[in-house]
Order: sequence, then structure tokens, then C-alpha cells
Amino acid sequence: MHALDALKTISGNLVNPYIEEWKGEGKKVVGFFCSYVPEEILYAADILPVRVRAPGCKDTASADVYFSHHNCSFMRSCLEYALEGKYEFLDGIVFTNSCDHVRRVYDTLRETCEDKFPFLEFISVPHKTSEQSISFYKDELIEFQKRAEIFSGKKAGDEGLQKAIDVYNDTRSLLKKVYELRTGSTPCLTGEDSLNVILGGLSMPKEKYNELLERLLLETGKTEGLSDYSARLMVSGSGGCEDPEYFKTIEDLGGLIVTDTLCFGSRYFWKPVEINGDLMNSLAVSYMNRPSCASMGDRVVERNDYIMKMAEAFHVDGVIYERMRYCDLWGGQILQLRKKLQEAEIPLLELEREYIFGAAGQLKTRVQAFLERLGR
Repeated sequence: MHALDALKTISGNLVNPYIEEWKGEGKKVVGFFCSYVPEEILYAADILPVRVRAPGCKDTASADVYFSHHNCSFMRSCLEYALEGKYEFLDGIVFTNSCDHVRRVYDTLRETCEDKFPFLEFISVPHKTSEQSISFYKDELIEFQKRAEIFSGKKAGDEGLQKAIDVYNDTRSLLKKVYELRTGSTPCLTGEDSLNVILGGLSMPKEKYNELLERLLLETGKTEGLSDYSARLMVSGSGGCEDPEYFKTIEDLGGLIVTDTLCFGSRYFWKPVEINGDLMNSLAVSYMNRPSCASMGDRVVERNDYIMKMAEAFHVDGVIYERMRYCDLWGGQILQLRKKLQEAEIPLLELEREYIFGAAGQLKTRVQAFLERLGR
């Protein structure tokens, strides 16, 4: 099986053979919600980190008992799966205070499902970047590492943590090479393909993932690039926007998504962890200074600059900004970005969406009009 096909298969399922093999060896599997959870800490403790998603969720009847429809539908879908027992393969879940919706899922599971997840953890992530906040975050990570090692029964130490950082930095480097395949006029991958590549790696051991990425780079290097598209697009916006079918619907209309600034995309891997003395301090500094989430209130200008640089590097003709309905953080981010894009004369399409993809007709109408606006 080609590497891309293997990753597509993995990305569409909650459980895959890699997870089953890991658990078969008696090792722990722990879910996490936010990209500000340093996976390296879990990996060093012989715990497999798996990004929590709810692919295929059709309704949120059980979650709606606890959450209103004014809560993010991504979080409601994940809560639905937790309440239905679809995360029973997880030995625990790690949360952060990335937004109020995530925090409420943690509160609900702590009261209703704590017995199902013996490792139900919460990391407080500062919402601004300063020496004080990095020091606070480092202390949070030190305590989190202690709890993870007790839970797994394996003490990682500096050697184990260094090895994990090296493996994850290899992942970041390989993913960046995959994205670079899309900078030219004939990209080797669609946006749908690239999203499947990212998602596949969020639920398997990174050594095995790196092997697949190396195969992918070799295989795509032998294929003819894509030229039958009408416009080069970039997708930006909030978490939860990780449905390959959504990307496919856009691309079926003739546009080609050549890059993104999503936490399920480039922001996940764009900057490596830079080692500077103390390993835990290096993790804290690197994670706090990565391309930021809208929860980082003091980084609005930096986020806009990142989006503009990505637009330039990937030669985009237009930007699609999608956010989950009721996502206040990313709703606020668009205010300044809209002005920035206008000044750069880069067309913008703003889309508000639900996690459960059920409005394909409306999406097609708006994207088609956007592509016509681009004159492509």
C-alpha cells in the first residue's frame, strides 16, 4: 500500500493497528485536545499520545444533555463520543485551558466518566508569552511529567526526553518537506491529501509515522504534479476544522488548497523544539513561541504576520477563513486579519461552520462564488 493510502486509512478511524499493537504490548494510550500539550513528555514515558477527534459523528444527543447548542460543535461531538464509550481505547485524556468549551468537556468528564479515564489530566497554559508565563508553564510541565511517569510506570529521565524530542523534531522536519511539495505551480498533493497526512500521524508512534513520511516523499517525487486547478487557496481559522471531506468539497469546485495555518495543519509542526540547556525549559520556550493559537491574547499581530508569510510563500490567490460556530477566540482574530488581507489585496472568504458536515450545498455555493470573484 502506498504511504498516502495508508495514512488516509488511519486518519478516517479512531482506532488503527498501530494503537492496537501498542496496547497489546501493555503500554498506555492517552488522548489530548490541544497542540499546547507537549507530546514528547508522554512519549518519553512510553505513553502513545493520540489527538482527540470525533470523525464520523452524526449527532450530539447525549452531549446536549450537558452542553447547549451555543457550545462549539467540535467539543460537543468529542463529548458525545466520550459518553458513548467510543474512546474506551484511551487510558486517559489530557486537557488544557485553551478555551472555555474545552474546559467544560474536562469538567463534565471529571464528574461523569472519571472511572473510565484513570489519567484525566489538566495543564494550565498561559494566555500570553513572557518570562513569567514560560516559567509557570515549565513548572506545569514538570508536574505533568511526574504524573505521566507514575501512571506509565516508566521514568524517562533526560535521555528519554531527549530521544522523544529528537523523534518529534524529525517529524516536524519531514512534514515541512511534505508542505514544501506544494509551493510550486504543480503541487504533488491536494489539500485533502495533506490533511489526511497530518491526521494519520496524530494516532500512531512517531517512529512509524516518520517511516511513512519518508516513503511518501519518495513516492510523490515520482508523480506528476497537479495543474488542473483554478486558484491556489490557503485555509486559516479555528481548531476542529479537520474534516478532509470539507477540503475535498472545496477542491472539487476547482480550487486547490496549497497550505493552511491550522492547529491540525502547519501550526502543529512548523517550528522545531530548540534545545538550549535544560530540556523542560526548552520545551516550554518552544511550545509557547510556536505559531500561536487565538487563545494567546498578546500574539494577534504575530498570528497575522504568520498568515501573511504563508500566503506569500505558497503563492496563494485567496484565503478561506473558517471557524467553528460560537468560537469567540477565532471570531475575534478575523477583525484585524481582514484589514491585513485587504491591504495586501488578497481576497478573503469567511466561513462559519459546524463540526458535523451537513451543509455541502451552501458551502459549494459560497466557494464557487469566491472562485468566480478570483476571476479563475
